Amino acid sequence: MELPALKLPQIELPFDIPVLLHPPIDHFVIAIPVLVLLIEIVNLFLKKRAIGVLTFFLLIVGMLAAVAAYMTGLVDGKEAFDTLSQTGQEELKEHKLLGTYLMITSTVVVIFKLLSALLRKGIVKAFYLLILIVFVAGILKQGKEGGELVYEYGANVAKVKVLDDELFDCKDELSDTQEELKEAEADKQTTPAPAAPDMPEAQKNNNANQTPKSVDSLIESTQKKVEAASKEVPSKVKEKAGSMEMPVTPAAPEAVKIETH
Repeated sequence: MELPALKLPQIELPFDIPVLLHPPIDHFVIAIPVLVLLIEIVNLFLKKRAIGVLTFFLLIVGMLAAVAAYMTGLVDGKEAFDTLSQTGQEELKEHKLLGTYLMITSTVVVIFKLLSALLRKGIVKAFYLLILIVFVAGILKQGKEGGELVYEYGANVAKVKVLDDELFDCKDELSDTQEELKEAEADKQTTPAPAAPDMPEAQKNNNANQTPKSVDSLIESTQKKVEAASKEVPSKVKEKAGSMEMPVTPAAPEAVKIETH
């Protein structure tokens, strides 16, 4: 069952509450009501007035501890909220709401304790014990949830805070690097490609102003020069061959035939 939302007015204290003061105070908030309940059960049989005075004094101390736990819980909760996951933040909100109800209930328990002592009626004392049992059950549940916030979600754990800060710094560095890469890519797209350093300026301009038509005419003239050169080469080769004198090889003397009779 979810408790209805309850918001108390904020009280400005003349001093600052230190961080991490909430856990040690919680031990008193849990221990005192449990101790009072045990003493009240024993006093049902002993019926000692002195024991009743003792439990009333302990409940006053428990009520002050509950107020202190609520105030220190606000400080520790603000410190831990940003470091928790979304589930942890929801658990912290529920923990704060239950703590608010328990602080109010601690005052109600003190009031009914005082009424049971003054009226001395069985029904008032029974109603007081019933409220005290419910208060103790709520305190134990609150202590369990507080332990889960610390051990499961890392609320106000120094190591978790350090790791969270390091993760935050890494995210910032990654974001800066991505921005630098985007800027570099934008500059690369807007910057024109540099011209070849060994090309004369006039030739750069000619190449820049050259149209596809001039390129075709240049190719055509080049082909004509190649064809003319290919025709001139065989004629020059023939002229060169004709000017060269071929050496005359003397004929071999005919063999002298000698006839013998």
